[in-house]
Amino acid sequence: MISSVLAARRNDGRAALIPYVTAGHPSADSTVPVLTALADAGADIIELGLPFSDPLADGPTIQRSSFTSLKNGTTVEGVLADLARFRAERDTPVVLFTYLNPLLRYGVDDFLTDAAKAGANGLLLTDLPFGADPQLEGAVAQSPLDFIRLVAPTTEADRIPEIAEGGSGFLYYISRTGVTGARTELRQDLAEEVEALRAHVGLPVAVGFGISTPEQAREVGAIADGVVVGSALVQILDEHGVEAGARFLAELRAALD
Repeated sequence: MISSVLAARRNDGRAALIPYVTAGHPSADSTVPVLTALADAGADIIELGLPFSDPLADGPTIQRSSFTSLKNGTTVEGVLADLARFRAERDTPVVLFTYLNPLLRYGVDDFLTDAAKAGANGLLLTDLPFGADPQLEGAVAQSPLDFIRLVAPTTEADRIPEIAEGGSGFLYYISRTGVTGARTELRQDLAEEVEALRAHVGLPVAVGFGISTPEQAREVGAIADGVVVGSALVQILDEHGVEAGARFLAELRAALD
């Protein structure tokens, strides 16, 4: 389903809009309203983050959202239940974004089964490098979920085809080194880097980390198949609520269209 959405957008000459939000943020009961609002505002695919107590790949904005969510009592079971409620109303694909520990604690096989039953379409494991655990990677790859793999500017070129071959749905290109967070400008070499990726892989390429304005979204959308927006949206949800977050996403959608 993820690949078909990206293909449809590409056939229309547009990039897919992929917002990230943290489950259980900004309030314990906001997950379903947030997902619904984003779907209605033009999200093509939604990344739904499972809160984790040590989110090392994330910057301060998403870290705060994760800590707030945990204080709100969010659990993996609760997130999957919320996802099932959302799935009963909307068909927008959802990628579960998580660190490895919550999945291990839940049980890998049980998590993959329950996530698919709840309506998840993909899984992104931020701290599972390619080749680090072939057995676990194989379990994810054989599950009904698309296995979203990550590459960065520091990824060696000869590893990229292997990483992409072990993934599905799309390849997530981290547009800068460091943690997540909104930035005022994009890296100058981004277009060349995405073009080089395309020479190595057949998967659609989505770009994230640092995109925070409609202008940046438009710029990235001109070179990539998908545009991922996280910290800027999470901050708006935190400070101004669901309606403001939906308005921001609608602005990004208009810029991409």
